[in-house]
Amino acid sequence: MKINFTKMHGLGNDFVVIDATTKKISLSPGKIRRLSNRNFGIGYDQLLIVEPPVSQTADFKYRIFNADGSEVFQCGNGARCFARFVHDKKLSNNNEITVDTGAGQLLLKLNKNGLITVNMGVPRHSPKEIPLQAEKEMRFYSINVNGIERAVGAVSMGNPHAVMQVNDIKSAPVTELGAALEQHPFFPERANISFMQIIDRQHIKLRVYERGAAETLACGSGACAAVVIGIERNLLDNDVNVSLLGGDLSISWQGRGQVVLMTGPAVSVFEGQIEL
Repeated sequence: MKINFTKMHGLGNDFVVIDATTKKISLSPGKIRRLSNRNFGIGYDQLLIVEPPVSQTADFKYRIFNADGSEVFQCGNGARCFARFVHDKKLSNNNEITVDTGAGQLLLKLNKNGLITVNMGVPRHSPKEIPLQAEKEMRFYSINVNGIERAVGAVSMGNPHAVMQVNDIKSAPVTELGAALEQHPFFPERANISFMQIIDRQHIKLRVYERGAAETLACGSGACAAVVIGIERNLLDNDVNVSLLGGDLSISWQGRGQVVLMTGPAVSVFEGQIEL
């Protein structure tokens, strides 16, 4: 089976995008892992598959698979790449695109300056919705990791996020602590772990250990989650610039019950074909 693909990235968070709008494509977790291998496959953080919509109000559906073969339901950088892909491939001429995902519908807008704004939906704070092994919502959750109590904020952006404030992201133990927290029993569906350094009320620096992909150069939903947690603690204003290893995102949130808007770039790198 030969598959055409497009390699893309959003601030260095890289994707392979496959068009399955006219032909159904089904890949096993093993094949997804093989494709993600940077030595023996194409290499990517996530695989995106573009499919026909499942609801009458959407233009497309898209599915997201981590490099380890697991399927997830939200990816902010992937959403921007998805919008760029369907526009560049002339699958849609609309500047606003509605997409079905496993986490609900997303509204994507291609701006005149080339950046893409994603309506990431309303954050969910209930432990059952994130989900967490906690009886009630709290501003901080204390998690024991190797005998040390770690305080994190938690929220769902369609996928589970934990956010830890640090003094300096350069020295933050992202690999070790991120891996331990990602698979901690406190998170029954695992979690994305963000390390946030607050520069001022309108600017943060962020590193993210992503569920199923380890640390990436950027995580859109992680940036949204960090800003939400920072605003909830009255540490940030409603519009925040988030500096990730791969570049900057603009995040806007007006508070409880409101949607999060994320704006940033999406770039096509190359086209290819691979045989499985």
